[in-house]
Amino acid sequence: MNEYPWTPLQEMPFVLGDPVGEAEIRATADDFQVDEVLGFDPDDEGEHLLLHIRKRDTNTHWLAGQLAKLAGIPSRDVSYAGMKDRHAVTTQWFSLRLVDKPEPDWRSLDPELIQVLAVHRHRRKLRRGSLRGNRFCLRLRQLNADPKQIEQRLQQLRDRGMPNYFGEQRFGRDYSNLTQSDQLFSGRRHHIDRQLRGLMISAVRSQLFNQVLAERIRMESWHTPLQGDYYMLEGSRSGFVDDTEDPHLATRCQQQDIHPSGPLWGRGRSPVSDEAATLETRVLQPFADWRNGLEHVGLSQERRSLRVRLNSLEWCFTDERDLMLDFFLPAGCFATVLLRELISPA
Repeated sequence: MNEYPWTPLQEMPFVLGDPVGEAEIRATADDFQVDEVLGFDPDDEGEHLLLHIRKRDTNTHWLAGQLAKLAGIPSRDVSYAGMKDRHAVTTQWFSLRLVDKPEPDWRSLDPELIQVLAVHRHRRKLRRGSLRGNRFCLRLRQLNADPKQIEQRLQQLRDRGMPNYFGEQRFGRDYSNLTQSDQLFSGRRHHIDRQLRGLMISAVRSQLFNQVLAERIRMESWHTPLQGDYYMLEGSRSGFVDDTEDPHLATRCQQQDIHPSGPLWGRGRSPVSDEAATLETRVLQPFADWRNGLEHVGLSQERRSLRVRLNSLEWCFTDERDLMLDFFLPAGCFATVLLRELISPA
């Protein structure tokens, strides 16, 4: 039951209007290929093993369990930087803490689903979010759209960027991670699996961000400055508060050197003021229980860019009905959000 006036992503506004056509997405796992890009080089020494793995039609959490079982270590000693789609072909990094244990025989893993591409020693555990990003190679089949309109829309996305919505996969099937969250924050459900608890908290925080982004899109200010904004530097998690005396902010936003940001809710004072603060207060006012719950679990205020730059976006038509897309997205951004601005699933 939706006890709050939240909006599902499918009802949130587009930045370029309705999609220009339809296509089959992920007709096969090979149609959706994702390669993780680490934000560092392996140390080649240390008590952890870094595994670079190619997996097909395989759940990340399940694979982590299989690696722990094979290595004879607790599941807590296996980690990964991010979840990856199951119905896809993905390369992904895992770390295993192996102290005074022999390296397992990776050949015992199902070779049709899992291939170990490289093994490195590393000093530190692989932590969530430690990726630089992901490179995507997608094939859209049975395209039902005017190729000229498709190319025009892709060029617009490359020139202007895409909205940095959290994708629907963040919220669970039928938004269950959101609809169950009141049980977590109200204390009515005391025994919640640690992983599920984390998914609920992440879903709520992501939904509050999406609500703000959707309103900025309606106001056509998702890629332009509002007085009192906090700006994120392109390619960085760093940012700065609005300087009303800087005459170059609008130009820097247009050039995608900086991006307006939205809230990742938590404890602490929000860095925005004036128009930006008024907007966020208005949008988030109905969600007091969610905001209080996020503060209670110990999260701190953070910011996330409202826009993602797509200067690496490339495309080609393999025939009149199939389209290949190749692009890079920073960690935490969703390829499905790009596709949403382009086509609808057939």
